[in-house]
Amino acid sequence: LRLALADAPTLAAPTMPMHRPRGRFTPDDSRFRRHMSAMGMPLDGGVWIQVELLLDDSRWLAVERYLPREAFLSPTRVLISFAVLLLAVLGVSLLAVRWLTRPLERLAQAADTLGRDLDQPPLPDSGPDEMRRAAKAFNTMQARLQRLVNDRARLLAAISHDLKTPLTRMRLRAELLEDNDLRVRLLADIDEMSHLVETTLDFVRDAAGDEPARPLDVDALLGALQADYEDTGRTVDIDGQMMAPFSGRPQALRRALANLVDNAFNYAGTAAIEIDDGPSVLELRIIDRGPGLPEEALERVLEPFQRGETSRSRATGGTGLGLAIARSIARAHGGELTLANRPGGGLIAQLRLPR
Repeated sequence: LRLALADAPTLAAPTMPMHRPRGRFTPDDSRFRRHMSAMGMPLDGGVWIQVELLLDDSRWLAVERYLPREAFLSPTRVLISFAVLLLAVLGVSLLAVRWLTRPLERLAQAADTLGRDLDQPPLPDSGPDEMRRAAKAFNTMQARLQRLVNDRARLLAAISHDLKTPLTRMRLRAELLEDNDLRVRLLADIDEMSHLVETTLDFVRDAAGDEPARPLDVDALLGALQADYEDTGRTVDIDGQMMAPFSGRPQALRRALANLVDNAFNYAGTAAIEIDDGPSVLELRIIDRGPGLPEEALERVLEPFQRGETSRSRATGGTGLGLAIARSIARAHGGELTLANRPGGGLIAQLRLPR
């Protein structure tokens, strides 16, 4: 009724200098008929509404509206008006929600890719005040993380580099020793220290993630790795194949897989690789048939310079950085490396890499 009143013509809306109400018009009233004829409106059985209000100055305010019969007999016009109003409200609401959530989507995407790329461009400072403050805080956090990682990489690289010079001098002096047994032991210790320095540098380089990502054929990468081990007389079985190229850092992924395969050969003597490729996640599982690890050591051995228990003796060599480097590479790709004991004996190193 309000919509109909709003669309209906106002027949009279002045203040009338009358001393009393003019009375109620009815369709049979001669005054009503003359008024309707003067306005050019047909007498079709509609409804005439008249409102009269006494003002403070003793004048009367009269408002008259006429609702034609169609306004009551057919609700189509009211329904159309309501539908148009509803669509307009929904459209404005969707635009407002989109305007408010777009900065949130950018923030969520930036947070998701931060672990894979610390050098990504900063978030734009746009949107509502709250989102601008959140973007500014996120950019500040990213800058601090960049400084932290770069400072740590430079520190470890400097330490490892500076150790090479005294190690070289020690090797030269050891070669001059006349005692053969002492010379052999000293050279073995120097080789172990040199290997530790090199693996530390590798760990720093992989943590920094300087190598750019590009689409790569993981099947070809695994095939080349398999051929390298066959040249040394060791067999690596590969089960499964890729569905599509994977975007990653080729040298880093090769290093991670080589570390995991070496780990399997060192402690079990066998190694197999299973490929489980999906639309959103690539899983590479390196499986051995060795003694496995205690459950409490599965997470600990992934830390730098950590090794397993007696089931994984130091007689097999190693510095305790191989698994840590592999996990660092996995996390640089936004993935994760986990270890689990294999039913029936052995260890499963699962490398999960999101696409």
